[in-house]
Amino acid sequence: MVKKLVCLFIILLVSLGSFPLVGLTEEIGQGEQLFQTYCVGCHPNGNNIIRRGKTLKSQALKRYKMDSLEAITNLVTYGKNNMSAFQDRLSQPEIESVARYVLEQAEKDWR
Repeated sequence: MVKKLVCLFIILLVSLGSFPLVGLTEEIGQGEQLFQTYCVGCHPNGNNIIRRGKTLKSQALKRYKMDSLEAITNLVTYGKNNMSAFQDRLSQPEIESVARYVLEQAEKDWR
């Protein structure tokens, strides 16, 4: 009986632990899809065809203090200089999804 309870408890823990990961994976997938639709025209492979130094690479994000979810979300929402605002085209959860995708790709050097 104890073995069965232990097994059920382990299964429950594993199951509960996988839900957030599944949600995050789906969100990153949505972020990638949105990035391909709205951002890749100016930021192919994390580069920037408008302003060369302002890429989405990790080093540039850090240099310009854009290496946080909050900073990227704010920039995508309101825009700045040549960067368009997307608050009228994307919902807040979609913008956050794109920001998470950008941070994830920057960590992987856009490979």
